[in-house]
Amino acid sequence: MPRTAPFLYVGPTVILIGVLLVVPVVTVIGYSLFNNVITNPTPQFVGFDHYQELLTDTGFYKAIGNTLVFTVVSVAAHFVIGLAFALLLNSPLMGRTTTAIYRSIYVLPWLFTVAIVAVLWRLLLNPNGVVNYLLGFVGGGATEWLSDPALALGTVTFINIWAGYPFFMVSLLAGLQGISADLYEAARVDGANTWQRFTAVTLPSLRPVIVSMALLDLIWTSQQFALIWMTTGGGPIDATELVSTFTYKLAFTNYEFGAASAAAVIVLVLSMILAVFYVRHQRSKE
Repeated sequence: MPRTAPFLYVGPTVILIGVLLVVPVVTVIGYSLFNNVITNPTPQFVGFDHYQELLTDTGFYKAIGNTLVFTVVSVAAHFVIGLAFALLLNSPLMGRTTTAIYRSIYVLPWLFTVAIVAVLWRLLLNPNGVVNYLLGFVGGGATEWLSDPALALGTVTFINIWAGYPFFMVSLLAGLQGISADLYEAARVDGANTWQRFTAVTLPSLRPVIVSMALLDLIWTSQQFALIWMTTGGGPIDATELVSTFTYKLAFTNYEFGAASAAAVIVLVLSMILAVFYVRHQRSKE
């Protein structure tokens, strides 16, 4: 076999990765160094000016802060709710029929597209919608859930939690079903109560699944765009502005493609940091 044979096998894959990944990334990095890029055939080279502008822009820091709150709260809630429902579905106290019914109900949010989720919750949270109607029975008023700057970020975070917890639930349920019953039996023999069995057997056994899912969810949630854009558009008054919507507005509302590219590069760097932690975790399991 000639020495070039291995390269011929991997060559098409390398070329495909280069065309679909490397070229776009390099192009965006190049755009971030120019002004009036795309709209002007002779853009002006400005170096790192766009990065300097972003790092002194209070709106960009507001978007980063909103993204951190939105991401951390969503991932934490996804884990807690997903684990609770996974434990419930894995309980031997529930019959097969009951488990099947609850499993269908709990996984329901995962079956909806982002567009359906956004439209559904906008209708439910409308000042004249179902939620305010039900709250009216306990003295609640017509709350502007998505239009009040004090409530909007918490509201879209809640929607994202509702739409995303099945991701954790299904993964943790699979992990629970893989834990040997002998481990729990040994813990009972040693006199461990329910909480001690949970902390000494369940959580350590689920740790690889939890870490992997948490890192993936962090990457996915931090880049959430469609849900925010279709519910609040980043408003009101930037109350729900995330880095993703901030970048989108720079590019397609203000037509500042150079600044938008710089913001995209910053997001890429932050995402790569999370990706490195994820890869290191995966390698540690080998």
